[in-house]
Amino acid sequence: MALCSALLFGLVTWQVAARGAVRGLDERLGRGVAASAVPGPVAQFFADLGNTAVALPVLLVAAGWAVWRLRRGVRGAPGAPGRAWLPSVAALGALAAVPALVVPFKVWLDRPGPPRMAGSHEGFYPSGHGATAAVAYGLVALLLTRAYAARRGGRTVQRPSGRKTAAAPGTWAVAAGTGLLNAGVGLGLVRQGYHWPLDVLGGWCLAGVLLPLWCLVCDRWGGPAGGHRTRSGRGD
Repeated sequence: MALCSALLFGLVTWQVAARGAVRGLDERLGRGVAASAVPGPVAQFFADLGNTAVALPVLLVAAGWAVWRLRRGVRGAPGAPGRAWLPSVAALGALAAVPALVVPFKVWLDRPGPPRMAGSHEGFYPSGHGATAAVAYGLVALLLTRAYAARRGGRTVQRPSGRKTAAAPGTWAVAAGTGLLNAGVGLGLVRQGYHWPLDVLGGWCLAGVLLPLWCLVCDRWGGPAGGHRTRSGRGD
């Protein structure tokens, strides 16, 4: 997923930098969405969810709860205790990486924003609000599902055939809810004239790189709390 996201980000960035045909279509689409019948107050509500002032407190609450939940989950797990703090610390590090990735591209490409943002500033690609929302709420979902796994003993259960049981229905509901939430944020940003659609897509691509990296860090160094242990305590 991270590789595909990075490749897509490269293609989109190339089109934005080269003023390619896709960029022209993007701006026509953005003007159409901004003039659509989507209610402004609803769009503004979702657009505001991409503010760090909103997303960071939500992530902090989820991170604190995950530490508490994971510490409880690993107490009865076999083997050495897991680093219950690692997923939460890594999540905050991933969110902190968003501006470090977004700002250089904004400065380099200096893409003008939609008409509503004319004269405010330059550099709208990629969308920092879109990336912040995708990373923050994606991490909240991952922390919740990881902590839920700890409640079940900190390990995956395997069938006699050796196949893992299917993910809990709640996991799919959380994933679907997170996807819909971020779709709402992206639509709100475009509808309110804060960003072009490709700006939002670029932010999502960066999230598509950071979230798998977070999973890799947690699976590699998170210990038994990661929910990637079998009954025997060995890795999958």
